[in-house]
Order: sequence, then C-alpha cells, then structure tokens
Amino acid sequence: MSDFFRPATLAEALEIRANHAAVPLAGGTDLLVRYRNWAGTLPKIEKPVVSVGHLSELRGISVHQNGAAPDLSIGAGVTYGELLAHPQVPELLKNSIWWLAAPGLRNVATLAGNLCNASPAADAVCALYALDATVDIAGAGGTRRVPVEEFITGPGRTVLRTDELVTAIHLRPDEGGVVFYQKVGTRKANALSKLSICARASVHAGVLESVGIAVGAVAPTIVRSRDIEATLIGRPVSDIAAHAAEVVSRYEPLVRPISDQRSTAEYRKATALGLIGRFLMERLTG
Repeated sequence: MSDFFRPATLAEALEIRANHAAVPLAGGTDLLVRYRNWAGTLPKIEKPVVSVGHLSELRGISVHQNGAAPDLSIGAGVTYGELLAHPQVPELLKNSIWWLAAPGLRNVATLAGNLCNASPAADAVCALYALDATVDIAGAGGTRRVPVEEFITGPGRTVLRTDELVTAIHLRPDEGGVVFYQKVGTRKANALSKLSICARASVHAGVLESVGIAVGAVAPTIVRSRDIEATLIGRPVSDIAAHAAEVVSRYEPLVRPISDQRSTAEYRKATALGLIGRFLMERLTG
C-alpha cells in the first residue's frame, strides 16, 4: 500500500513532491489505468501519491489580457466537464472532449492529467497542439512556462521533474474561424482513437492568416509541423486546394505510426494523410 497525501495548499503539495517524489493524482482516470494490477486488486503504485485535483489554486478557468492578446488559463484541476460548460473554451478543444469516453469520466478527468500522461493518442492534447497551448509548471526552483510541443518528449514522457507540478494550461479563448476535428475509432463513443486530427485556421479577406494542424496516434508524439504551415500562411484560400497534394506529401515522412491492437500502421498513415487533405481541400476552402 502506498502512502497517500492530501495537502491543503499548492505550496504543501509542492513540498510533498520535493520530499517524497510523490505521484500526482487529480482525476486518476489515466493514473489508475497506468498502474493497474491483477483483476480484483488495488492499483500497484510503488511511490507515494499526492492528491492535487481538489486544490483551490488549480481549480479555476479565467480570461485576462496577456499584452495585446487575451489569454485563457485552465487550472490543472479543472475537469473536462467544466471545460465543456465554459463559453470561452475554444470549439476545437470542446469538439475533442465531446467524443472522449463517457460523461461520468469527463466529470472526473482533467485536461492537465491527460497532458501529463503524454499519450500520442490523447485527443484533447492533440487539440492543445493545434491551439498553440503553453503549460505552467511550478516547483522548488520556481515557475516556468513551456510550449505544449516541448512539454511532451515521448510516449509517457514529459519535461516535468520529480519536484514539480503542472499548475495551468494557457491558450487563446475561442475566436471562431475554421475548425476541423475528426476522431477515427472502432465506434463513435467510449473508444480509444486509432488516430485523430485537430485543425484550426483564421481567414481574412480570403487569405489564410494562421493555421494549426495536429495529428494524434501516428508518431511517438503528436505531429505538428510549423514549417509546413508557414508555406500556407499568406496564401489565398482559393489557391490552397490546387496545392493540397503537394502539402500532404510533406507530411508523409512525419507520419510514422505503429501497428497495435487498435489498428495497423498502414491504415493509420493512409487515413491521417487523407484527413489532412480533406481539411485543406474541403474544410478550409469550403
């Protein structure tokens, strides 16, 4: 049986992390699966556990100005259900959450916990990549903020140190624009993704001003290429369809899926490239 800590404050939680290298527990929906044991027995967590999902410092959703741009701050203890109910959470993120498991799980699971689980198949984390999210980290050495693409370093691996906690996730509030989300699974509900795509774009006067395209479950980490996106920005959207095949071909070496119990590598790759093409030729220019 592991030691269990339930701190009253974030400062106390950070002290426990620093002194015991305790495993953070928010909703637990990923954590308890990762440490599952034999049927009928408790999860086998060898390290102490520190509960953080109840901490008031991690429970809020707020919008404030970050220089000239608005900033949506999502506390690490905020659940998926709370995100769905908030009017300024981007539509792309909400779309990815709607198809995530069942309502009971969404009312417990947290976005930050899913982020720290660092699965390349995490649908909502895929949306964070497309939305240019950043991650606040607090620890004994102070605080830091890193882009989500730098936070996750591989399957199940992040830059989080044993004395640190994620405290918040930042992104722009919902700004409208073009949104495209597609989850490919065995069925529509309660199914892990074979792959997913999250894409958004801003178009003004027929010209593409910004774009973010992220694909999940097709590489060791979620795939997003800002270099490829840069070749699209500034183009008239009416011209993009004609060059879509060329753009999709540039993604081909980045999409490196594996075969597992949910799908084959061949299916994942062909479908992922096809969905990128659909976004460019149908959703973006439609």
